Amino acid sequence: MRRRGRTSGSLALRGMVAAALGAAPVGCDAATGSILDRDELVVAVKADQPGLGLKTGSGGFEGFEVDVARYIADYLGKRVSFVATTSEGREDKLRDGSADLVIATYSISPPRKEQVTFAGPYYVARQDILVRRGITAIRDVRDLAGRRLCQASGSISTARIVEARGIAAVLVPAKTYGECVELLRRGEVEAVSTGDLILAGYAARDRDAFTILNAPFTEERYGVALPLGDVAGCEEINRALTAMYQSGAVKTMLQRRFGASGLDLTRLVPQFEGCE
Repeated sequence: MRRRGRTSGSLALRGMVAAALGAAPVGCDAATGSILDRDELVVAVKADQPGLGLKTGSGGFEGFEVDVARYIADYLGKRVSFVATTSEGREDKLRDGSADLVIATYSISPPRKEQVTFAGPYYVARQDILVRRGITAIRDVRDLAGRRLCQASGSISTARIVEARGIAAVLVPAKTYGECVELLRRGEVEAVSTGDLILAGYAARDRDAFTILNAPFTEERYGVALPLGDVAGCEEINRALTAMYQSGAVKTMLQRRFGASGLDLTRLVPQFEGCE
């Protein structure tokens, strides 16, 4: 099957990376189809996370994850468009065909790998804590015991605190992290905890209101989600992500979106998950 829209530049780049990895050309999966068969990729991203995925006044999207999606599409020689998703709606976007990829702070985990195929990770975030500026009673994850902690729907970040670490925080539900941050602003919760890139976006947008503790306690491996079984697409995206890091493009993306936050950003190529 011919894949249209490929540029000579992307072909050359793919060739160099494939040669470096010792990889053979990837074909289409005739049984299930692949994102490689499409001329345009529809990518589901967050709409309310500044720095990562944010819907603009003109109806477009901007942020680091949008930048990653555009890089992947360009590497594959495809057009790209975007739709919004929440944490709890990510799998549905792939199941119902409204998105070909999900790049939406989607942490790779064994249960989720039973639902989707993950490429990447494209970034290894560290889970940290956001509090209102001036708060000194919360210094690390242990101080969340007995305190009101926001729980965004569909996220597994609070489970890493309450279940994995046995810290008895009082969970206050919200639909999105944007809503969590507003609850924090109004004092209805005392902390928000998730991947540091998410927190950095909010902290950079409103430095006078919030601060990151810079007390990371675990990692979140953000993956590119594809429909379950698309191994060919997964492997090709991993090549794109390798090129993104080796070319220095990711450094430019991260600096542009989060440089003002003061966060210690990871720029080394992550260790990829298998595509089985």
